[in-house]
Amino acid sequence: MSHTSATATTQGSQKVSTINESIIRIAGDSQDGIQAIGGFLARLAGRSEQEVMTFMTIPSTISGGPSIFQVRIGSGEVLSAGDEADVLLCFYDHSYENHISSLKRGGIVLYDSDHVTPKEEFLGTYRHVGVAVSSLTVEAIGGTGRDKGKNIYALGLIARMFDLDVPKLTRLIEERFGGKDPSVVKNALDCFNAGYGHQLQGLLESFKFEHADLSGMQQVVMSGNEALAYGIIAAGVRFGAGYPITPWSEIMELLRRELPKYGGTFVQTEDEIAAISMALGASYGGRVAVTGSSGPGISLKTEALGWASMAEMPVVIIDVQRGGPSTGMPTNQEQSDLNIACFGGHGDSPRVVLAPASVEDCFYTAIEAVNIARKFSTPVIILSDQAIATRIEAFPAPDLKTVCQDISPDFTPVADHKPYDLSAPDGITRHIAPGTRVASGKYPVATGLEHDELGHPTGSGKLHTLMNAKRRNKLRKLAEELPSTKIYGAPEGLVLIVGWGSSKGPIEEAVKLGRQQGEAVSGLHIKYINPLPNGLEKHFSGFTHVVVAEINDEGLYGYGQLASLLRARYCDPRIKSVTKTDGLPWKVREILQRALAAAK
Repeated sequence: MSHTSATATTQGSQKVSTINESIIRIAGDSQDGIQAIGGFLARLAGRSEQEVMTFMTIPSTISGGPSIFQVRIGSGEVLSAGDEADVLLCFYDHSYENHISSLKRGGIVLYDSDHVTPKEEFLGTYRHVGVAVSSLTVEAIGGTGRDKGKNIYALGLIARMFDLDVPKLTRLIEERFGGKDPSVVKNALDCFNAGYGHQLQGLLESFKFEHADLSGMQQVVMSGNEALAYGIIAAGVRFGAGYPITPWSEIMELLRRELPKYGGTFVQTEDEIAAISMALGASYGGRVAVTGSSGPGISLKTEALGWASMAEMPVVIIDVQRGGPSTGMPTNQEQSDLNIACFGGHGDSPRVVLAPASVEDCFYTAIEAVNIARKFSTPVIILSDQAIATRIEAFPAPDLKTVCQDISPDFTPVADHKPYDLSAPDGITRHIAPGTRVASGKYPVATGLEHDELGHPTGSGKLHTLMNAKRRNKLRKLAEELPSTKIYGAPEGLVLIVGWGSSKGPIEEAVKLGRQQGEAVSGLHIKYINPLPNGLEKHFSGFTHVVVAEINDEGLYGYGQLASLLRARYCDPRIKSVTKTDGLPWKVREILQRALAAAK
């Protein structure tokens, strides 16, 4: 826990310390509702004008198994879920033994004494506080409550330990269970109040977060999947199609629930091929549509993705990456779909690839993806990943009056129209919606065959060459319009740590830590993967080493997927690579140590 400079106060015999942040790890089995505990804490932080970031692991089997939820709450900027926990809440011996090493020296172990026996070798290193959570839950709500209420009882213990806002937590509990039988809400509140009222024996100190002054700024709290879905709706998309797969399914379910409220539709199709084909049909109808999946589903969509490139059809495809290949590790993080996103499919089929860096960025990237797809008549892939999909963050509430847009088709008659006009500047053309009157009477078509300017199939090698150039050049024009990438830290030094996607926060914290230790390190985050933004080589020139940190395999030649792309683009031997495939996000110290080691 990070203490402030303020002196501690005393309530009765217990010291109350003011802190500016804390990292709490909850470990148990997936059936214990530990994600619910973490979710309540995260959403409370957002409603209390605090920064928050979470991290979770869940088993991939239907029967469940060991699971964790880590939440970092702070009164200042929070960029990662944290390396080491201040408090470990554990329900079983395996939770205790597997996660005690994640705790800082002197940290607090809050354990269910009905199921956990502390180990002698750890008693001097960590502060142990035992509570018979399972038994006391039964006392609070009866014999059936042990498995269904102990998580809420434990939430009460945490609330007492950190002097959390009980009225706000009560409202969150009522909102969470409000749609169920009134007895469920009553039992949940009884559990929480019993836990909050329990005296934590052996805890000589409790904690209180210092007030976070956000000048009354309204925050929203959500996961990356939720942010992508709501961003898609704000962008004006009113049709989507998909097929269930972890961890994309949450987006699909949210869109299926919410789109009808705005006059839209989401269809669960019979397979992945049907999903992207249906989305392309809707986009052809004049309004950008969305589909999505994870790695295995993206593989199935690649043929239709090639059609979208050839037909120059705007569509947004969300890829929530997970461990691969094949069904791989469906509930673990990986950044290994970059190659298939940029190059998957046959022939030359250019497409745009964006990778959001945070939950907030997910919301705005969804809108940006729709606008790029419309302007450049091209498929756009959003590369999210399992960690950013499930983690919860608080961020300033968007100005919906500003960001929400209407992309309804324009049926204004035109004199003539060539959807593949070769004389168009930079190759940028747009389709007209079917039903739009063309005065010349020459109505265009869309096809996956190579075509002339009106879309009619052709076998001309000359036209194929010209159309390939058209499809390529409009992405070059997009690269010119992309915002410049900024360095985090000094513009010159020994090591520039480059990352993409959800690794931005940990890399920035690694840079902070390194500079505090006197290391000449800086950071650079690349959001636009294909095309790359212009001018990256100017940033690289200021550093002796450029180390790309990513969560995928080093490949045959020792370079991760983005590192290989950058080396191919810039032919710069300073570009090096550090990778991992353990299914977990980067730790801050891990990035710093490995980047410095790669620079030797």
